[in-house]
Amino acid sequence: MEGDDAIGDILVPAEDLERRVRELAREVSRDYAGKDLVLVGVLKGAVFFLSDLMRNLDVPCEVDFMAVASYGSATKSSGVVRILKDLDAVIEGRDVLIVEDIVDSGLTLQYLLRNLAGRNPRSLEVCALLVKPERREVDLHARYVGFEIPNRFAIGYGLDFDERYRGLPYVAALKE
Repeated sequence: MEGDDAIGDILVPAEDLERRVRELAREVSRDYAGKDLVLVGVLKGAVFFLSDLMRNLDVPCEVDFMAVASYGSATKSSGVVRILKDLDAVIEGRDVLIVEDIVDSGLTLQYLLRNLAGRNPRSLEVCALLVKPERREVDLHARYVGFEIPNRFAIGYGLDFDERYRGLPYVAALKE
């Protein structure tokens, strides 16, 4: 994959990802000490981030996954969301942390937050590896954010283009 023409500028180098994930894990561990934490990974993109985050946590947690599809063009979400895989765990009365790879428009995450809030968790927060402030269409707050990136199509570290490039150890921009 190295030398692939589609891989553009590196947006977040591997060392920065490792360092920031460790820092986020420390913050999450501090904030959720003694709580009943459930990490909800959003498939497929958040798998790498979730795995690294979990390995660095100092608090016990359960992990579960959701897969959602948002309709729209290949590079722009419409905010119309369908759940492809729902949680196995019951989250009522529990502390839930949605672990997301990237938040751009915020429409899909807004849908997920509404959906999960309806299941009466004790708390519901978001940990996003990447956010694109320029693309935000809805007002929502991620409690934990890894990096703000420019409005470019990001690949690597779980993020894909046409199911490729997820395995890159860094986050890069897809060449236009």
